[in-house]
Amino acid sequence: MKLSIYQIDAFAEKPFEGNPAAVVPLQQWLPDETMQAIAQENNLAETAFFVPEKDDFHIRWFTPNKEVKLCGHATLASAFVLFDRPEFEADVITFASLSGPLSVTRKGELLTLDFPNQLPEVCAAPEALVKGLGMEPLECYRREDYVAVFDNEQDITGIVPNHHYLEQLDLRGVIVTAPSSEQDFVARFFAPKFGIPEDPVTGSAYTQLMPYWAEKTGKTKLTAKQVSTRGGKLFCELQGDRVLISGKAVKYLQGTIDVDA
Repeated sequence: MKLSIYQIDAFAEKPFEGNPAAVVPLQQWLPDETMQAIAQENNLAETAFFVPEKDDFHIRWFTPNKEVKLCGHATLASAFVLFDRPEFEADVITFASLSGPLSVTRKGELLTLDFPNQLPEVCAAPEALVKGLGMEPLECYRREDYVAVFDNEQDITGIVPNHHYLEQLDLRGVIVTAPSSEQDFVARFFAPKFGIPEDPVTGSAYTQLMPYWAEKTGKTKLTAKQVSTRGGKLFCELQGDRVLISGKAVKYLQGTIDVDA
């Protein structure tokens, strides 16, 4: 069986920026083990698969070793693939997912994700988190991930994670964040338990970061930068129980794969 495959740099303005995601459009679902094997072979943070569902689409995301409930950059990448089709004229795409309906809106080159607001809850910093980051955060929260808050951007860029400790945590991963002089805030994301030592740009993390920083700053529109090696800029807006996350994307690769299914 031959399948189309795309590699899209999400939250990027040119190739080699942002977060690369593989996208495999399907007409019907493959066996879970086949999709997991494709994701493992791609060896990217996420591979997205989607199938048509009535007038919309159903999307699933796989890391190299697990299926996940929510992924921002691979959803942005999937929408980019659909919007890039000459016959696709709509400016809004709705995906059914394990996290409920997710929409992506196109306005020029800017794509906007409409994701659920996931306000994190305050917690004590686990010992494995402190050892894994090499320093104690000012504040610690939890939801889908741990959110560790630090004093400034230099604290964030200076972290050298010890993945031996971070992969012992009970949640998906760890988001580290701090205020910034150039953006409203910066962040990094580590999820070694899911085969992602450090994710370049993590759209779903901002469903947790945005409600936190909106409360801290009193603003509902914020700019953010994920200060990974590749880096990526995001424009975020809090709208009640939803978080809008906007960015650009570019196509790096298009081809076919041969799969026995």
